[in-house]
Amino acid sequence: MPANAAPPQSPALASPLHAAVADDFLAVNRTIMDQLASRIPLVETIGQYIIESGGKRLRPLLVLLAARSLGYAGDRHITLATLVEFMHTSTLLHDDVVDESHMRRGKATANDAWGNAPSVLVGDFLYSRSFQMMVEVGSMRIMDVLSRATCTIAEGEVQQLTNVGNPDTDEAAYFETIQGKTAMLFEAASHSGAILADASPDQEAALQHYGRYLGLAFQLIDDLLDYQGDAEAMGKNVGDDLAEGKPTLPLIQAMAAGSPAQRSLVRQAIRQGGLDHLDEVLAIVRDTGALDYTRTRAEEMADKALAQLEVLPESPFRDSMAELARLAVDRQN
Repeated sequence: MPANAAPPQSPALASPLHAAVADDFLAVNRTIMDQLASRIPLVETIGQYIIESGGKRLRPLLVLLAARSLGYAGDRHITLATLVEFMHTSTLLHDDVVDESHMRRGKATANDAWGNAPSVLVGDFLYSRSFQMMVEVGSMRIMDVLSRATCTIAEGEVQQLTNVGNPDTDEAAYFETIQGKTAMLFEAASHSGAILADASPDQEAALQHYGRYLGLAFQLIDDLLDYQGDAEAMGKNVGDDLAEGKPTLPLIQAMAAGSPAQRSLVRQAIRQGGLDHLDEVLAIVRDTGALDYTRTRAEEMADKALAQLEVLPESPFRDSMAELARLAVDRQN
């Protein structure tokens, strides 16, 4: 990357949630640019494109807040936060190829702009770079947490793929999937931040579970918004999950609570994929209370996340984590 390249920008930088770690976050942005450096220009181009695509950067934020909430005063949390963001970004590149997605966060996906092969390979580069940075952090416990997380995330993605088109997927299988593919990296981010700060066993466990419940709440709301969100706000199309045949909780609950006719139509829509039945399915998930049910489950997860923070000392960092849990269920994108 050119020496005078500007740090990647994100709407997240303007969020009050980042105020407590504003300087740390700027350092993470600088480190992102440094670590994107490659002798292959296309690696830098695609890496910078997706890094700058407007994500919330919640996972690196969790690393910073978790470490600082326990009084960490070093600088390795910057490297740790950066590598967690690289891990997340690499999964986005791979996911968009698997899902054949054309839009993310209101922009063309990297695979749409450059093709599948470059996207997959740059995702591999970012994963590899993240493991280089793990070595720099220098903690075998953190490396254990993050390396286990990568396996769990991959398993979650494969499990989601095997569930596509399967209307018999139940709520337990759904939660197992989102725990792996989404909540695991939230959990690993807050957990590794706690380990870096030499947390007590109770504090470490609490921050690990905080990240898990927060990640579940976010994914539940993501799946809810696929059926009642605003396409412009979300940066993707309403009904994308249905088009891909994904049996998410709104559909699972609609089948559980709906009439035989409603259940039959939803099952058919999941099996077929596509958007031929979008209007009917939107009406069913609304009329059966499936959207309200999904929101209630998200609120339960957010409340569980909040409860974990009681073992932390009072600080602006803990306050930001509490606000993040509340905002997880009160958002439109």
